[in-house]
Amino acid sequence: MKVSFYTLGCKVNQNETGALQQLFYENGFEIVEGAEVADVYIVNSCTVTAGGDKKSRQWLRRCKRQNPGAVTVLTGCYPQAFPEEADEITEADIITGSSARSRLVAHVQKFLQTQQRIIDIVPHTKGEAFEELPAENFVGHTRAFMKIEDGCNRHCAYCIIPKARGEVRSRAPESVLNELRRLVETGYKEVVLSGINLTCYGNDNGSSLADIVEAAAEVEGLERIRLGSIEPDLLSDETLVRLSKIRKLCCQFHLSLQSGCAKTLSAMNRLYTPSEYRSVVEHMRELFDHAVFTTDVIVGFPGETDADFEESMRFVQSLRFLKVHVFSYSRRPGTVAAEMPQQVDEQVKAQRSKAMIAAADAVRAEVIHEFEGYREEVLLERPISKSSFTGYTKSYIPVVVAAPGYRSGDIIPVTVGEFDGHRCVATLAK
Repeated sequence: MKVSFYTLGCKVNQNETGALQQLFYENGFEIVEGAEVADVYIVNSCTVTAGGDKKSRQWLRRCKRQNPGAVTVLTGCYPQAFPEEADEITEADIITGSSARSRLVAHVQKFLQTQQRIIDIVPHTKGEAFEELPAENFVGHTRAFMKIEDGCNRHCAYCIIPKARGEVRSRAPESVLNELRRLVETGYKEVVLSGINLTCYGNDNGSSLADIVEAAAEVEGLERIRLGSIEPDLLSDETLVRLSKIRKLCCQFHLSLQSGCAKTLSAMNRLYTPSEYRSVVEHMRELFDHAVFTTDVIVGFPGETDADFEESMRFVQSLRFLKVHVFSYSRRPGTVAAEMPQQVDEQVKAQRSKAMIAAADAVRAEVIHEFEGYREEVLLERPISKSSFTGYTKSYIPVVVAAPGYRSGDIIPVTVGEFDGHRCVATLAK
């Protein structure tokens, strides 16, 4: 039988979809692209915004129109956070939450036999275990992504994720290392460790982020370790010093910001100030050679004035980020921020978003230009001709390089050349 997946949201969701695809494949299903007619349609939902919920509903309705006899599944954060609302989506034959997804294949098989609707949403509980899913099959990827943490104990004013994902829970270190060894045997040389609140890894099992990265670095054959999004106020000096000594750790860090305005950060219930954030960045630049930073910024949060926005933009420019992901604030029912006064007009949000993106892109070009002439190692990714590839350095500088005799997945030394606005033209280093 053919099964099609539609995934919304974060990298963790993408990773989990990959694991579910592997689970269905191992049970005899054929994985097909979203546009193809399938026997089973699965939407792995995101509920960060109400718009994400709407997309999930629209996709399920389209699938039922395309193939009325197909099995339709809604899973992930949306039904977990809003089970009553999800229950009203009659186009979904099977509804599950953001846990117990290992039972999804069995649910589909049961529905095919009985044609009886199945709802399996298990409420998150304190002390629940990390859900193990099969190793993802990263077809078409040259780096592997591994989820090692789930859940978040924080309650940012704009965020529904603690309700959708539950409290912090960590994957057992031995499970992480066993999968790393399997990935290396498959041929992967770089892995990205991810989580909902990755910096909290180990809080529930006596380990820590530094512990697991140090252990991962001991896996023979693994050449690069990259971290997903991390929280600035949870990075102790001891953690940073330990991480800085790990040669395999890539020195590109996605350090969550959200706003460069102190007033806005406080209203968001973010637990640091701009000056504290800056101190972490400066300390990391002292510890890591050629450290670069990427981040997320929200514009148009309730109560953000023009002056607040300008303060945030000046701060973002001053930190010289390699990349800034800019989001207009989206009102999420069920969060504190949704009920705040002084909601910002949508047109104003759009204008601020455009201005922030332009300012961040100008800084990005300057940061990348600073790497011209450097000798770096590049992970070859997408081939664009018989001998040329795109790829990324350890600092996540995008390059294109002619590398005859090499193939995707190889890591090679290059000299970084001029930035053309998209990537740097590199040459093989001698």
